[in-house]
Amino acid sequence: MIDVTEATFQTEVLERSMTVPVIIEFWAEGYPGGDGLSPVLAKLADEAAGAWVLARVDVRTQQRLAQMLRVQGIPMVYAVVGGQGIDAFTGVMPEPQLRQWLQGILKAGGVEAELPGDPRLDVADDALMAGDLDAAEAAYKKILGETPNDQSAEAGLAQVGLLRRIQGVDPNAVLAAAREAPTDVAKQTLAADVEVISGLADVAYKRLVELVRRTSGDERETARKHLVGLFVLAGPEDPAVAAARRALASALF
Repeated sequence: MIDVTEATFQTEVLERSMTVPVIIEFWAEGYPGGDGLSPVLAKLADEAAGAWVLARVDVRTQQRLAQMLRVQGIPMVYAVVGGQGIDAFTGVMPEPQLRQWLQGILKAGGVEAELPGDPRLDVADDALMAGDLDAAEAAYKKILGETPNDQSAEAGLAQVGLLRRIQGVDPNAVLAAAREAPTDVAKQTLAADVEVISGLADVAYKRLVELVRRTSGDERETARKHLVGLFVLAGPEDPAVAAARRALASALF
């Protein structure tokens, strides 16, 4: 990581970016979000092993440089490739999305190497694929203890919970039981689990939205929480999740 000033911008950023992408983090001590973004960027730069260079600009001491690059807020991350700024974002981006964003920058810079994944997630995912739910659960919880709000770990932990709930069930029998008891929260939530694991997540979401409409009190809250837990499996950018969230809001209010 290099600390950039107005005097060194030409050599440390523009000239370096002719060979590898340079990712600039504009920051200032004490601003919200920066403390969470900086260590993630530093970790990913170490993992990249020279595929891209991390630079930092303290906007308190480098105000002219920040103005020159039209920094509107901090933290801000700015990508420079071939002497030109090609992309930027303001605020904190979750690590999984940040990895994807960096991969796009590398491709724009003509770098074909894939960004290495998080080895902690590899361990957890391998345990999940092997069917060792206890080991997978422990690994995902460890990640969340070290990196709160890690979306990949949250999704993995939700997957563990789903697999535990459907262990040993007969899918056809579960769905049949749910048809016979439209307001039974336990039967409906289990049916939704079966639909999600069968690739019918949108059907499961509709089932639980309708359950929220038909129930009240603690039962309604249980149905709502179960639905929100299923959303975690797909991620917030899934179109079906976005549609179901709107439907849920309508059902609640």
